[in-house]
Amino acid sequence: MVHYTQAEIEELEKLLHTAKSRVLYRKYLVVHLHMKGHPNRRIAEMMNLNKNTVGIYINTYRAQGADGLIPGKSPGRPKKLTNEQEQKLYETIKRNTPDDVGFGGMMNWTANLACQWVRREFGVQYHVNGMLEMFHRLNLSYTRPTYVLAKADPDKQEKFRGEFEAVKKTPERRN
Repeated sequence: MVHYTQAEIEELEKLLHTAKSRVLYRKYLVVHLHMKGHPNRRIAEMMNLNKNTVGIYINTYRAQGADGLIPGKSPGRPKKLTNEQEQKLYETIKRNTPDDVGFGGMMNWTANLACQWVRREFGVQYHVNGMLEMFHRLNLSYTRPTYVLAKADPDKQEKFRGEFEAVKKTPERRN
């Protein structure tokens, strides 16, 4: 049985009172109970943990100290596409219109069209929100297309463009 110094026990008690997350508090508590002489099996029952988990926490504390118990950042779910597949998607969106790659009559990429393209090319199913996150990760901007009225007067449009450019180039007035 490992004996702990009073200083180690007091340090862990301080950490128990300052733990910022439930997970960390629970790990500190497991080690604290062990320091107080409780057997791993009893700690596992009290904390509703597997006996192996209790052993992992205690061994981690022994090897790395209290800092070893601090949970790291979770890596999250693995990506569905490889880096090469993501690069191919990026290049396709940057260099082609949807019409160019077989989506007849579509001139602007949408997340839904990209999902369809990925499913067709790689056999991987994406939800629209997941595709929007991928757009963000690949530094692709996403804007909704605007439409031009069919009956718009081309002369008035050209006049407006000229006036608009002049306004854009005018320095701001400061009050």
